[in-house]
Amino acid sequence: MAEDNKKKQEPENQINIELSEEMAEGVYANLAMIAHSNSEFVIDFIRLMPGVPKAKVKSRVIITPEHAKRLLVALKDNIKKYEDSFGHIKQTDDSYNFPMNFGGTIGEA
Repeated sequence: MAEDNKKKQEPENQINIELSEEMAEGVYANLAMIAHSNSEFVIDFIRLMPGVPKAKVKSRVIITPEHAKRLLVALKDNIKKYEDSFGHIKQTDDSYNFPMNFGGTIGEA
């Protein structure tokens, strides 16, 4: 009987996610370039250093359009929670104008 109660309390769709020490350190990026095709979104996270003409892609994430939309919703939700706790996030008028085109539609973040 006690085992039945324990099973009812555990979420059925729980996922066990492992995070290695190396991955937990993270990678700093201050620019994201986004491109897409009909079947995937490619998000390149880039570290751009002031005064240095060359920037490096530090991480590339490729996701489906459905997951891209889920990411957008999750980011909006987290930004709202952040601003509710810490105040409005200021955006500078500094915008990067890159003449790069990776062969598809590009968005910048």
